[in-house]
Amino acid sequence: MPLAISGLYISLTAILTVALTYRVIKLRRTHKIGIGSAGNEALALAQRVHGNLLENAPIALLLLIVAEMNGTSAAALHIFGTAWIVARLMHAIGLTQGRGGYHFGRFWGVLTSWAVILGLVVVNLLAFVTSL
Repeated sequence: MPLAISGLYISLTAILTVALTYRVIKLRRTHKIGIGSAGNEALALAQRVHGNLLENAPIALLLLIVAEMNGTSAAALHIFGTAWIVARLMHAIGLTQGRGGYHFGRFWGVLTSWAVILGLVVVNLLAFVTSL
């Protein structure tokens, strides 16, 4: 079974991951910091932006794959996938611009990420229940 829709959003997430990784590497090289952040707030923040994506992406994307395998409509998958990408961009921008404090993008990025994850949980649980 092709997983073209999931593949699209996994690929977009991978591009975002590479961009955020590059940001961390650039700061490490600029400030000559090999491990940790050495008290550099910009590097610590870039690490958290990158880390938060990596903490949330596996479960969200796995749920998206399972939903596609369970026959969830293409429209629903695209809604979840688009919301996921927009949420992660909002979070990355918001956490960076807010310097770790409150920011519209950070708040709504997290909330939307959770909504996508929980929405996919519901979709997959409904698929299970209806398969009984």
